[in-house]
Amino acid sequence: MPDNTNSQESKEINITYETLHELLRREKNREDIQKLDVGFLNEVAGYLKEKIELGMQQRAKNDLFAAEETRKAELQLVNIKKILRELYEKREKKILQMAVDASRSSSSLVDTANLLKEEKRIFDELVYLLNKYRKGILYHLMEGMNPNIQEKGPKPDPEPKPVVKEEKKTKLIRFVTAVPKFVGEDLEVYGPFEENDMANLPSAIADVLVSKERAEEMDN
Repeated sequence: MPDNTNSQESKEINITYETLHELLRREKNREDIQKLDVGFLNEVAGYLKEKIELGMQQRAKNDLFAAEETRKAELQLVNIKKILRELYEKREKKILQMAVDASRSSSSLVDTANLLKEEKRIFDELVYLLNKYRKGILYHLMEGMNPNIQEKGPKPDPEPKPVVKEEKKTKLIRFVTAVPKFVGEDLEVYGPFEENDMANLPSAIADVLVSKERAEEMDN
């Protein structure tokens, strides 16, 4: 089996014990999560079903040769399940780290192209939870506020859409009172600002300052 990750994109994998062992070896030896055929999970399920049915047929026979073949088939099935468990857990660990990286920066900066559809669901839900608690705990603490976890909010779509990085929208405001330096939800430091200072700030921050009568919106 050629040691070329990209080759898996253009053709289906013929699932065997050897190919599963090779996929595990790659996953263990490479830092990034490896590309799998889009039908990989279904192919593995079909492969295991055949192995299980073959074992049942062998057990139904009453001769010494069949008994030996049954023992070998059952041992291989145990080993296959061990490989699948380890492969899953290796990829699971990488997905967890990808979600942490996405929450700390921006999900558009994390390459999820090599995730299976089911793994992308895991990733999106992890990022949603991490963002929810990061905002409710860290961002509130940095503003000198008690943690406040919003229990309700938008959840990931059942079929996640590609993430498109949007340009940050700003508003021009004029400060009507002095405002000390503060950290916004994007972890950027703003200020300090003096009375009558004007600044282009992210719309969410500008709206808060206007609502608190610290500033007024200006026409661009």
